[in-house]
Amino acid sequence: MKLQQLRYIWEVAHHDLNVSATAQSLYTSQPGISKQIRLLEDELGVEVFSRSGKHLTRITPAGEAILKTAGEILRKVEGIKQVAQEFSNERKGSLSIATTHTQARYALPKIIGNFIEQYPEVSLHMHQGTPMQISEMAADGTVDFAIATEALELFSDLIMMPCYQWNRGIVVPKDHPLTQLSNITLEDVAKHPIVTYVFGFTGRSKLDEAFIDKGLAPKVVFTAADADVIKTYVRLGLGIGIIASMAFDPELDSDLVCLDARHLFQPSTTKIGFRRGTFLRGFMFEFIELFAPHLTRDVVEESFNRQSKAELDELFEHIELPYL
Repeated sequence: MKLQQLRYIWEVAHHDLNVSATAQSLYTSQPGISKQIRLLEDELGVEVFSRSGKHLTRITPAGEAILKTAGEILRKVEGIKQVAQEFSNERKGSLSIATTHTQARYALPKIIGNFIEQYPEVSLHMHQGTPMQISEMAADGTVDFAIATEALELFSDLIMMPCYQWNRGIVVPKDHPLTQLSNITLEDVAKHPIVTYVFGFTGRSKLDEAFIDKGLAPKVVFTAADADVIKTYVRLGLGIGIIASMAFDPELDSDLVCLDARHLFQPSTTKIGFRRGTFLRGFMFEFIELFAPHLTRDVVEESFNRQSKAELDELFEHIELPYL
């Protein structure tokens, strides 16, 4: 059994069983990958993938178990490389982050700019996706960090640390009737068609909970993952927009008004998560602290010692989070 063979089956599984795409991503040949997978299966005495002719069709039950262990081995190997790199050149390496559009567009630019200035030899890679995709990428080791508001808690092997709290604003044209009200209620909001985030994105669950608690059924006419798209459709007159307050730019969005909705919805907490057992290099600790100053190296290292969500929550319960 070779490490290369484990990497091949892992990559094929994460390229939708497309050997050709896997070969391109690894800069090798398709026949070479197919041959090595066959050799591994022959050695193990089981098939990792089911086949129809020359095409892989699914991962077998044995393959699922083998891939789980292979992933752990590959992550350990990557950890060894990270340890060696930290001692050979602590200011050089790579950092991969998975996050949503809202974080990438509004919360991270300044942080990333400062980080690159401090660590010019560290290459940064950003992946955008749904909160579930982001969490999966962190859980399977595809990325170093996941930054999101939703879904991280579904993965028990992720260490999640709170970064900041935020709330929502109601975006409307300047002449909209809601701008004439001094104290907007949820009942006022529910009278209008709503344009907001897709369920599972950017704290959408908190928004839905607020209406349910009041026994209201809002008319959500359009959803998107991108606050800029939501604002575009507000401009087209499709409805009122409910977005993260940080996603409103008074200069770029000068044709719109953002009405404070903090009294209508519970605040949401954005968290940063990484896989338990990950070796964090020095610049990774620095990135976390740049993003969330209360997450010092000592605090992050202590989080490794907390074995459950309850223990992690206890670590952070006395920390007052910044509000964006």
